[in-house]
Amino acid sequence: MSNTPTKILVPADDLRGFSAALLEKGGLSAEHARTTADVFVWAAQRGVDSHGTARVPAYLDLLAKGVANARPEMTTESTAPAAAVLDADRAPGPVALTAAADEAVRRARETGIASVGVRRTVHTGAIGYYVSRIAEQGLVGLGFVAGMPNMGYTGVKGAAVATSPLAIAVPARDHAPLLLDMATATIALGKIRQAKASGTPLPEGAAATEDGTPTTDPELAVMPLPLGGAKGSGMSLAFELLTSVLVGAPIFASFHAGDRKHRQNALLIAVDPAAFGDPEAFTANVDDTLSTLKGLPVAAGADGVFYPGERSAAVAEERGAKGIPVAAKVWRELIEHAGRLGVTAPRSEG
Repeated sequence: MSNTPTKILVPADDLRGFSAALLEKGGLSAEHARTTADVFVWAAQRGVDSHGTARVPAYLDLLAKGVANARPEMTTESTAPAAAVLDADRAPGPVALTAAADEAVRRARETGIASVGVRRTVHTGAIGYYVSRIAEQGLVGLGFVAGMPNMGYTGVKGAAVATSPLAIAVPARDHAPLLLDMATATIALGKIRQAKASGTPLPEGAAATEDGTPTTDPELAVMPLPLGGAKGSGMSLAFELLTSVLVGAPIFASFHAGDRKHRQNALLIAVDPAAFGDPEAFTANVDDTLSTLKGLPVAAGADGVFYPGERSAAVAEERGAKGIPVAAKVWRELIEHAGRLGVTAPRSEG
């Protein structure tokens, strides 16, 4: 039996600094490296490991290959006070969407509600981060992303639409904010890869073969199926219209015409509760709503009643105190990159 640990425990601040140092050596400016590391460590701290520090090597690869632009010249255009379009110039998603979230908040404080479209970015990371950033400033955040088609569409043979996510964050007074962060797919691509590695059968209706035939065999599965069938695929198509088409950078139509260059687009919306009434009363009523939900009778076999984002906020608190577990394989990759780039690795516990 091997005694090799499956997880390495690293303090959150150390992991953030280490990730930022690697990304800076990978070509990003110090500020953009910190911003990108923030997004990864936020996800890792909340237990969303697929979007956590495992993304650092992937982003170093995107930067090395020029898929992501290490030194983007982002521009913001606006013809109306409550709306703007940020052209990312192929900046990494965390860089572009963090700027867009802050721009949406700034405008919404003036206009009550504001939306910022993001054009020509690459891999946005966990979009829950950006709407949470809006909620931290007391506003409601909504986010939509459209990406490259990698999911089935009801009635279509093969991959047709993207697993485009939706996220909503609502600030509360005493409770952690409500954070709904979901893809339009039944199952994440990463879960299919995990099932393949472990040989575990996939749930019914979750994935399909290359020609779109549903399968539970992880060896045959190459793409997820939409959440709720026509509902999930319809949402994905709608998000393509709300993001890519709205900012004049269509992905779906050009992809199916043969343009396979990786890119993503997004739309972030900030809503200021103060424009609708008393903001203090709003957060108090959000708390009341969440408390009411948690006070409802617990069903047999359930381990409690939880609202979206509640459990991941508790995980974040625990990992903030004890350290963030990093898969041994990911840690080895990070250490290899550190050696190659001349970055000192932080202390860790097996």
